[in-house]
Amino acid sequence: MNSFARLFKRRQLYEDLSEEIREHLEEKTNELVDNGMSAEEAALAARREFGNVTVIEERGRETWHWLSLEALLADVGYAVRSLRKSPGFTSVVLLTLALGIGANSAIFSLVNAVLLRSLPFAQPDRLLTLSQDNYYPQGGFVAMKSNLKTMDVAAYLEGWGDARVDFNLTGEGEPERLYGSAVSAEFFSLLGVTPERGRVFASGEDQPGKNMEVVLSHALWEHKFKGDPNAIGRRIMLAGASYEIVGVMPVQFQFPSSKTEVWVPLSLDPRATSYWDGPWVPVIGRLRSGVSIESARAELDVFQQRLLPMMPFKLPSNTWKTDSVFPLRQQIVRDVRSKLLIILGATALVLLIACANVANLLLARATTRQREMAVRASLGSGRWRICRQLLTESILLGIAGSVAGLAAMLTAEDIPRLASVSIDLRALLFTATIGVLTGVMFGLAPALQLSKVDLSQSLKTRSKNVAASGHRLRTSLAVSEIALAVVLVIGAGLLIRSLWQLLHVNPGFSAESVVTARVTPDQSFCDDFSRCQSFYSTLVDRMRASPGVHGAALVNALPLNGRVGFIAANFEGHPENNGQEVEPLVFDSVITPGYLSVMQISLLEGRGFSDSDARAQAEPVALITASTARKYWPGQDPIGMHVKPAWENQWRRIVGVVGDVREDSLSSTLPSWISGAIYEPYSAHAVLINRRPATEMTLVLRGTTDAKSLGEALRETVANLNPEVPVTEVQTLRGVINKSLSVPRSIMSLFAVFAALAVGLGAVGVYGVISYSVAMRTPEIGVRIALGAQRRDVQRLVLGQGARIAAIGVALGVAGALVTTRIMTAMLYGVTATDPATFGAVTILLTFIAVAACYIPARRAARLDPLVALRYE
Repeated sequence: MNSFARLFKRRQLYEDLSEEIREHLEEKTNELVDNGMSAEEAALAARREFGNVTVIEERGRETWHWLSLEALLADVGYAVRSLRKSPGFTSVVLLTLALGIGANSAIFSLVNAVLLRSLPFAQPDRLLTLSQDNYYPQGGFVAMKSNLKTMDVAAYLEGWGDARVDFNLTGEGEPERLYGSAVSAEFFSLLGVTPERGRVFASGEDQPGKNMEVVLSHALWEHKFKGDPNAIGRRIMLAGASYEIVGVMPVQFQFPSSKTEVWVPLSLDPRATSYWDGPWVPVIGRLRSGVSIESARAELDVFQQRLLPMMPFKLPSNTWKTDSVFPLRQQIVRDVRSKLLIILGATALVLLIACANVANLLLARATTRQREMAVRASLGSGRWRICRQLLTESILLGIAGSVAGLAAMLTAEDIPRLASVSIDLRALLFTATIGVLTGVMFGLAPALQLSKVDLSQSLKTRSKNVAASGHRLRTSLAVSEIALAVVLVIGAGLLIRSLWQLLHVNPGFSAESVVTARVTPDQSFCDDFSRCQSFYSTLVDRMRASPGVHGAALVNALPLNGRVGFIAANFEGHPENNGQEVEPLVFDSVITPGYLSVMQISLLEGRGFSDSDARAQAEPVALITASTARKYWPGQDPIGMHVKPAWENQWRRIVGVVGDVREDSLSSTLPSWISGAIYEPYSAHAVLINRRPATEMTLVLRGTTDAKSLGEALRETVANLNPEVPVTEVQTLRGVINKSLSVPRSIMSLFAVFAALAVGLGAVGVYGVISYSVAMRTPEIGVRIALGAQRRDVQRLVLGQGARIAAIGVALGVAGALVTTRIMTAMLYGVTATDPATFGAVTILLTFIAVAACYIPARRAARLDPLVALRYE
């Protein structure tokens, strides 16, 4: 029988050991009786010769190595009984720990899912991105495939800007707009993923004439095809063309985007002009066996310089950055990594405050257990034995707090971004580990404090020295709670001010009483531009006549929705264009007459577009924004100047200047890589980066906010005009703005929740310290009152003590915030990381809250009866 098996039969083994000792004693006793001793004398002699039976049994048990486990079980049992005797104390501690540990577990689960969990690909550590800041022409990608020796590569193009890879799905009930990705044939095999059903693209299926296959996402297969296994091999209509369904991907495969619903082959035709100057594509790679990432980076840096002469147009020599190879995970998480780590740091501060609070509670409880510990010491317990017992209690509280925190996390559906958090083994281990560690953190100081037993003092009614020492420690913990709370509240305050600034940014248009909807005919339908123009003209006229609608217009991409396109452009007479290696990039919006009026975009100079500007024979015209006019024609009248797309020979005459619009983000008029913005009328002249007329448009309607009923009327109108055109994203323009603010609002909300927890815990900590101090100083206060001290003097004395704690804590917190808030700079808008107003407001607020927490103890002290106080001892 091994030791583990014997562990569960130790009671029987103990009985067997006692029975064996008893048999030996009886055998010896009988032998002595046979030699002439009386039974009583023989029993005593046998015991003297045999030795102490209890000691022998204990030594026998030691050989089975169970004493440590038994002692631990005994400590746990005693800890449970002790905590059950103090249900109020236990409940407060568990609630405090549940808040701190629950917040950390939730955020860690989010960090784990995004930053730590392995990518669902084969050998993910060998996957690279060549596109962290770089994109490549499709011709350049093909050259890569045959020239790179350190890695295999694949390319993809997802829905973005003017080069969107979205499709209308028709012939399967109501038409739907699908978010798609076009990928090279080796895309799936390079990632090392296999389809749930069917197959993926074979070599050569990204060539024209062979690229009419489609792979479905699991979600689309379930939603549109009801999970029918016979869907494989069916043909469906995408963008007016027939595609064969060849595969269905697993539910966990969501690359390059979680929005992707279909994957189609990326058409790589060397004969096509767009092969080199069409939409540029991101590229991913897989290191070949035995190759390091440094070798791949060096090879790519050399290849990129060789690539420039291959192109049919001139690009600057610094088009691609060096050091452009990075792990694929780094690319996937680059936009959220810093934000998640900052939020995780905030929750760690909450946990530290919770630990300090619980330590304070344990120190207060320790004063009532001094006699208990003295009795234990007098019975032979050493300091380590007492520490072990106390740490067992605190670790038990920590583990119970972890369980409570986990339960709280799973029910925290209303906290932004946490509703979708999933729990896996790593998250459970983190929660369990943090429970044990926090138990040690908040239990160590009280355990060391209480285990220093002075028997001569502790067996008396009160040990003033121990109490005073404990009070100093509790004061230090309260100061640290206030300091940490100040750091968190300042961080939350900066984010609140930043969001407030964003909410009051003038986007350049009016969002009130405007409903928008995305209308997306197939490209083939709009290849006959007159047909497409007639469709949209009729649609606008009919919707303008709808009840409650005061204005209607179209734009190819709505501001702030992430789809605004850009082009390379030339500006007439601009000196910086002379000798430049590449033309500047500008936002390019295609609009119909009335768009400026419906959106209430200011017309600063000249005129807007008219119906005549849309005619085929009309002179090509354009509008520019005020900042674009200042950049390219400073101090000049831009009306009559010209602008043109870089690939065209036809100039567009500028007929008007409009106010700046926040096209891409509320936080900036223009991104750093965009140097201006222009508007074109919806006409045959309006071409985007793919050199084809604008197809999908967004309808904007002013005069109503009833998006639901208006959406129904719009779908009915569109179905009458063309039943194969889907209408999607029916929403208010205010909703579009709110979506653009969803990330900063969520981060601010999380920080606000954590800051509120920190302030509450800090206030409780200060209250506990002052209440304890009042209890300790009861005789002193009684003497003061007896000698004539007024109640206000006593209140001032107690409040002054609390104010000193608050002042020290706030000062330390402000110093810490001056250092730590600098890492939040990228998350702020319109406010600096050391904003004086925020720091000043938080200083005043936290000082007031801390002093207010002392009011009840101060009032209690002022109402002491001196006779009762003097009999306190």
